[in-house]
Amino acid sequence: MAHIPAHSDPARQGAPTTSSRYELLTLGDELLLGLTANAHLTWIGAQLGRRGVQLQRNVTVTDEADAIAAQFRESWARADVVITTGGLGPTCDDRTREVLAAVLGQKLVFDPRTEEAIRARFAKFQRVPTANNLKQAYRFERGEVLPNANGTAPGLWVEQEGKLLIMLPGPPNELQPMFTEQVIPRLAARGKLSDQEAYIQIRSIGIGESALETMFECTFSRSPGLGIAFCAHQGQVDCRISSPDGRYGMEKLRAIASECAALLGDNLLCFGHDSIAQVVADQLKQQGRTLAVAEASTGGMLANAFADLCGACKFFQGGIVSTSNEAKMLMLECPECLLKQHGAVSPECAVAMASGVAEKLGADYGLAITGFSGPCTGGGENPLGSIYIGLHSPHGDWAKQLTYPGPRAAVKQRAINDAIDWLRREVLKETHRIAAPQVN
Repeated sequence: MAHIPAHSDPARQGAPTTSSRYELLTLGDELLLGLTANAHLTWIGAQLGRRGVQLQRNVTVTDEADAIAAQFRESWARADVVITTGGLGPTCDDRTREVLAAVLGQKLVFDPRTEEAIRARFAKFQRVPTANNLKQAYRFERGEVLPNANGTAPGLWVEQEGKLLIMLPGPPNELQPMFTEQVIPRLAARGKLSDQEAYIQIRSIGIGESALETMFECTFSRSPGLGIAFCAHQGQVDCRISSPDGRYGMEKLRAIASECAALLGDNLLCFGHDSIAQVVADQLKQQGRTLAVAEASTGGMLANAFADLCGACKFFQGGIVSTSNEAKMLMLECPECLLKQHGAVSPECAVAMASGVAEKLGADYGLAITGFSGPCTGGGENPLGSIYIGLHSPHGDWAKQLTYPGPRAAVKQRAINDAIDWLRREVLKETHRIAAPQVN
């Protein structure tokens, strides 16, 4: 059974832990043109959500000065904390600093320390900053600079009229460390955050959103006023439970979540936000087991799902990408006769890949994916979207066929999720075997 995180404050209620209203303005034509995904919303929203804050609004705004000014005036009138991303760079379309200073009636003043930091960063790469780069050295006269250790555009922190304006650079590798290392501690020091989430999230897999709601309906009906929200994504469904009016404490929410978990059984993935790969990693490390993967149609994405995790070397032996039959024979020792008889897209090949990579890399479990994910078409019994997953475990070898509609990227991601979930369920069986009482 997955563990429900215990909160450090036993008296804490399941309602939002701060009354401050937060709004996020994501700035940039590239977002509105669809050239760049608005990843700042999901990332900042998650960081705040884990600290008892829910963003009330996000607006994406063009780089045009009048549009920025109009939207900021509206947000500033409503919110207690306004966060902006983008528009702090050195070029002519970076206008955020100047526009917001004018709206707030503040002058921009040159900051010698920021100039020094900009010149030092350029010198590190044996370059000299152009004049427009020094535009980034201006700050609000009644504001503070948030130093940027990963770029030249510093963030800006402004407190005015009992409100906060936090301006962040656009590049994620600059924004994210600045937010976690500087913004979060400052917000916490001003009582704008909590160290707790304002809800419990139940993450499920293998069951649809409507079926999940039906499953939980009786449990939820016994707690009037319970806050309930469902979110489906990539074969998983999250259910968040909270107490908007504060009538239920976290102890009660944990009891409700435990009842939901019992209903889900093995379809419970976790409590919280862990990815399916992280859940499997924790299982394998707990059992002292290891994993290796082989893949053809997913091109390394399966291996990356595990290699991206902290401490991957403790359980993940590695992965082999073998798109050609020659590579399968050379690196995975798939028999040539098997490939000729059954083909590379077959249950027999999937099993051979899984057992081959486990033996080759010395792993307890082997997981393999082969198939037609597109854009080339399949043939015969294997139409486009046909995927075979192979699984090797200490207790046997198996394969299963799955067929997915949709574009190549969606087929690949669904295949990876289903493959890892199959592994998760097999490792769970091993957990149950270990926990079962021995009959003498």
